[in-house]
Amino acid sequence: MASQLEFRSQDASFSESMILKSIFQNLAEGIVVADEAGKFIYFNQMAKTILGLGAVDVGPDRWSEVYGCYRSDGVTPFPPEELPLARVIAGHDASAAEIFIRNPHRPEDAWIAVNARPLLDEHGQRRGGVAVLRDITRRKQSELRILTLTSAVEQTADSIVITDRRGLIQYVNPAFEQTTGYTRDEVLGRNPSLLKSGLHDEAFYRKMWGIINSGSTFRATISNRKRCGDIYFAEQTITPMRDASGNITHFVSVVKDVTEQRKLQAQELQMQLARAVQQKLLGAPPPLVAGFDLAGAAFPADATGGDYFDFVPLPEGCIGITIGDVCGHGIGTALLMTELRAFLRAFARRSLDLGEIFTLINTAFVSDLEQDCYATLVVCRLRPASRTLVYASAGHLAGYVLNAEGGVKHVLESINIPLGLLPDRSFQSSGEILLETGDMLILLTDGIVEAERPDGTPFGIDRALDFIRESRHKCAQDIVNGLYHAVREFVEGMPQNDDITAVICKTVECDNHQRKHEST
Repeated sequence: MASQLEFRSQDASFSESMILKSIFQNLAEGIVVADEAGKFIYFNQMAKTILGLGAVDVGPDRWSEVYGCYRSDGVTPFPPEELPLARVIAGHDASAAEIFIRNPHRPEDAWIAVNARPLLDEHGQRRGGVAVLRDITRRKQSELRILTLTSAVEQTADSIVITDRRGLIQYVNPAFEQTTGYTRDEVLGRNPSLLKSGLHDEAFYRKMWGIINSGSTFRATISNRKRCGDIYFAEQTITPMRDASGNITHFVSVVKDVTEQRKLQAQELQMQLARAVQQKLLGAPPPLVAGFDLAGAAFPADATGGDYFDFVPLPEGCIGITIGDVCGHGIGTALLMTELRAFLRAFARRSLDLGEIFTLINTAFVSDLEQDCYATLVVCRLRPASRTLVYASAGHLAGYVLNAEGGVKHVLESINIPLGLLPDRSFQSSGEILLETGDMLILLTDGIVEAERPDGTPFGIDRALDFIRESRHKCAQDIVNGLYHAVREFVEGMPQNDDITAVICKTVECDNHQRKHEST
C-alpha cells in the first residue's frame, strides 16, 4: 500500500497532466487557448469539429476570415477585434457572443456560442486567453423555426385563436383584432362565445365541442358578430393540440372571413339571373317586314348592361324601331332597362303618337329613378306600307339615314330631354321622313363613338359612319356585328368600359328581301 502511494506521489504531475488533457479532449465543448501574442497553444478535438479545422498559424486579425465567422445575418463578417478570445488577449473584458460559422472545411453551416476568459499565471499576470465554444446550431434552428412560425401567424390574413382545454382564449393574432374589432387584451381569458351571432342554435355548438373534444378537427362556415354588432361569415377550422402524452391541451382555430366572397357569390347569382332575363328580352329576332332588312345587337360591358334595343309592334301595322341607354351599367341599370322596355311596350298599344308615348313613359319612369339617374331613348315609327318614318328622341345620340350611295340624308337629332329628369315634361315627335330603296336607318349608343384607343383617340361617329358606308351592301346583321368588331379592334385591347349597341334598318327591294329570307 505504501509503495503504491509513493508511486502516485512520484507521478502526480504526469497523471494530472494526462487527466486534464483527457478531460479537455473529451469535453462536449470546444477549448481553444492562445498566448498573449495570439498564437494558438491548444485546440481540443471538439473545437476542431465545431470550427471545421484546428489551429492555424495566423494572427487574431485574420481569425474571422480563416474560420469563416459572421454576424447573425450570415453575411456580414464578424469583426476580428470583437471576437471574445481576441478581446481578452488584448486586455479587454469579453462577453459571450453568438457567431455564425461558414467555411469550406465544414460540411454544413453552424452557430456557435463563444465565451472567453483571461489565461493567468501563478502571479495573476495575463498570459493569453481561453475560449470555450459550444455548438448551438440545433437551438438556433429551433428558434428560427419558432420565429418563422410566429411571424407567419402574426402576419397571416386569417384570424388565429388559441384556447386552452376549457375554451378560454390564450392568444389571438392581429388579423383577429382587425376582423372582429376586439383587441387582444379584451379577449384574453374569455370564451370565444363573445362572438356568437345568435344565428346558430345550441345543438350546433354541442356538435362542435363533441367533435373537437374527441380529438377530431371541426370545419364549418360560421356566422359571427363583430364588436360593433355587424355579422360576418367565416370558414372556421378548429384543431385539437396534444402534448407528448397525447392529451389534448389546447385548441387552435383558423378563421377565414368570407363575408365579401359570399356577397360576390350572391351578386354573381343575381347577375346571372338578370342576364338570363335580359338576354331573353334582347335576344328575340327582328320581325320580317317586306321591303326592309332589320337587325340589332347589344354587347354589354358587364354581364348585364343598360343599353336597350327593340322592335315594338305598333297599331295599324307600324313597327317601333327602338334604341336606348340607361346611365351606368350592371345589375341595377339592367333592371331599369327592363322596366323601360315594359313601359314602352305597354304604352305603345294605346297610341301611335310617339310624343304621347314618351310623356307616359317619363311620368311612370321618373318615380323609380334615383337622383342623377336617367335614360335616353329613340323610337322610330316605321310605316312599311308608305315607307315613312317618324321619330322621337329623348336626349339620345343622333341617328342617321344614309342614302344608297352612303351620303347622309337625314340626321335624327334629339328633340327632347332624357327620360326621368322632370316628372311633368311633355315630349314631341318629328315630321315624316320618306324612305327610298337603298336608304339605311342607323341608331347607335355612345359606347361605340366614345370607345378609345390607349392614347385617348375616340372611335367617333365619323369612323362609325365610314365603316357602315363601306359595308352597306352587306345584310343588316353583318353590318351590326362587323361594327362591334371594328370598335374592339380599334381600341387595341383596351377594356370595354361601356355597352355597345347598334340597330340597322335597310330599305330594300321587296322581292329581293323576300328571296333573301326564303333562302335563309
